[in-house]
Amino acid sequence: MSITATEISTEATSTDTADSAASARPSFLPLILDVAVPVGSYYLLRNGFGMSTMAALGWSSVVPALRTVWSVVTERKVNALAGLILFVNVVGLALSLVAGDPRLMLAKDSGVSSAVGIGILVSVKLGRPMMTQAMKPFLVKGDVAKGAAWDRLMAGSERFRKAERVFSLVWGVALLGECVARVVGAYTLPIDTMVWLGTVVMVGAMALAFLLSGRLAVVPMEKMLETELAAEAETRR
Repeated sequence: MSITATEISTEATSTDTADSAASARPSFLPLILDVAVPVGSYYLLRNGFGMSTMAALGWSSVVPALRTVWSVVTERKVNALAGLILFVNVVGLALSLVAGDPRLMLAKDSGVSSAVGIGILVSVKLGRPMMTQAMKPFLVKGDVAKGAAWDRLMAGSERFRKAERVFSLVWGVALLGECVARVVGAYTLPIDTMVWLGTVVMVGAMALAFLLSGRLAVVPMEKMLETELAAEAETRR
């Protein structure tokens, strides 16, 4: 039985299409391993299995610790997200040893927010905004053409790179601001008030970060991606 050129072409096209579809799927595995697993395991161990805060933090640190070491050994670089979560867990372990003064107990709850905020701001200073890993999949949406447009803009558009930095800056500042507000409140407001107000401050900071980062970074970046895609399509005509 002979194989015609048409059959070969069809098979190759099908393979290429399958490969393109596979590469188009956004990979959320890093976010799952670096963030979802350690954070989720902490709450599962703490609330589901009744472990102490220290034990839950310790066991939930295993995956980010291994991920950090693995990236250093195999890739000769630090996995930013895994390293940050590990750092946050270490801070949490240290703060879990603090006890006594009820106002200090309220203030220490903001330690995690401050650690995350500082980590994000440092990543911006180093030129590798950490929040990009969470933002890019939602902008590109697994589209190969959008992914290519993203890469071109990152390489050639300072305005695009600035918006990328602004996204992380907004989140870093919001989390640090939340920390400051909760610490100030812990020492200036009645304890009973701060018990519920701390949660309100946290939710408000997150909502503000979503709003500002979307308006100042996500929306402009979406428009630049659309413009880049249109320009590329026009060039190919």
